[in-house]
Amino acid sequence: MRLPTFPRQTTVDDANTERTPVVPRRDEPTTASLTPVRPDTSVTPPPARPQTFQPAPLSETQRAKAVSEPVAVPVNAPAPRARASLVATLGLVLSVAGALLVLSGPLLGYGVGVSAVALVLSLAGVFATRKRHVAGKTGALIGVVLSLAAVVIGVLALAGQLWWLGTDTQTVSEFRTWLDTQFETRI
Repeated sequence: MRLPTFPRQTTVDDANTERTPVVPRRDEPTTASLTPVRPDTSVTPPPARPQTFQPAPLSETQRAKAVSEPVAVPVNAPAPRARASLVATLGLVLSVAGALLVLSGPLLGYGVGVSAVALVLSLAGVFATRKRHVAGKTGALIGVVLSLAAVVIGVLALAGQLWWLGTDTQTVSEFRTWLDTQFETRI
């Protein structure tokens, strides 16, 4: 069905404004040939409405009492609260632990294993948060990214591609020594 469009009027309607007469549409020949519908007079009228019960009018004291009394309102049960996914939370915690183990140096191999388990748990957490009323999608996604980064860095360090990280390095003690030398002259 096409909707009619009208041009914008830029002038104010007054007696001097020309008006174009409305012309019937000619694009639908099927509606022009229809006969008009006339009401059928042989149909019986619908039955009268049945009498309804009209309560007796209340006095002012009865009305005041009805207004002042508390009305019992049905209480709907609240919607269930969103709960955090245990799998997503475990994936996030293990990914942080795995990243710290990877960056420690001597515990590099254990860190790769913990990060791999964290990656699996975080992915399961992402899928678990698809259900309604299950929260924790952001934590699960952070766990996926962090554990994936820890696995990649750990594998590169085990392969000897990262000179600053390996199983024979003591990164924590070297970092502490570096900090001591930096602040030794300033404090």
